This record gives sequence, C-alpha cells and structure tokens, in this order.
Amino acid sequence: MPRERGQQVVATNRKARHDYTIEDTYEAGIVLWGTEVKSLREGRASLVDGYAFIDGGEMWLDAVHIPEYTEGTWNNHAPRRKRKLLLHKQEIVKISHRTAQGGYTLVPLRIYFSDGRAKVEIAVAKGKREYDKRQALREKQDKREADRAISSRRNLGD
Repeated sequence: MPRERGQQVVATNRKARHDYTIEDTYEAGIVLWGTEVKSLREGRASLVDGYAFIDGGEMWLDAVHIPEYTEGTWNNHAPRRKRKLLLHKQEIVKISHRTAQGGYTLVPLRIYFSDGRAKVEIAVAKGKREYDKRQALREKQDKREADRAISSRRNLGD
C-alpha cells in the first residue's frame, strides 16, 4: 500500500480567528485510539469548544469532539476525552512561559493528516474584546465592498 503524501485537513476552527488574536502557532502530534483515527479519516471532528493546557510538563487537548466511529464495537472511544499532544520539551516550556504571562490561552486551529499522521495546529492566542471583533468585521466588510466596486468597474470598462 503506498504511503500518503501531503496534507488532508479534517477540521478547522474558524471561530478561533474571530475570537482571538493569534500570536504563535505550533504543529503537534496527537495521541489517538484506532477508532478515533478512523472517524477523523471520515472527516468528522469539531474544534469549536476545544482548548489545550499544560499539566505536569505535558500538553493536553480537551473538549475536542471526535464522534464515535459508526462501524466501531464496544471498544469505541469517548467523543470528548482528554488527548495528549506530542511536542518537544523545549516547545512546551516556551509555550508555558507565554501562557503564564496572563491573558494568553492555547487554542486548536485545525486537525489534519500530514503524510498519514494526525496533527493538530495549536495557537498561543489572546482573547479579543467585543469592540475589536466589531472593528475586524467592519474592516472585512469594507474590503469586500471595495473589491466588489473594483470588480464592477472593470466589468463596465470591457
């Protein structure tokens, strides 16, 4: 059987980019059970409520929903269990210093397969205030309107 190549994105957390200012991102391996991998390969996962934390020098991912595998048996996994993340010790120490500063949190941005191995992209992020969110939405809407105006202007010129 040939080995997988490239990246296959399973789930993204688009809400995280709206609710947080992303400072740094890290790629981490994720420890999964067999039925979890099969469920992910079907493209089923939700990162909406997920978060990561450091406990005892290890990084953990919690509240990420990977639904039970439909063809699984009694040996199926719990959908919202705590999962261990695989990072280098130096990276964990660096991240723990950042989050200890206060105001920072660890948010999963996406789960994907890279060359057949399950990975999760973790971000060190700072929460946005309500007015920051409104400002970002306003800027996005203004850019969309400007692009629309430029596009219609070009079409009139033809």
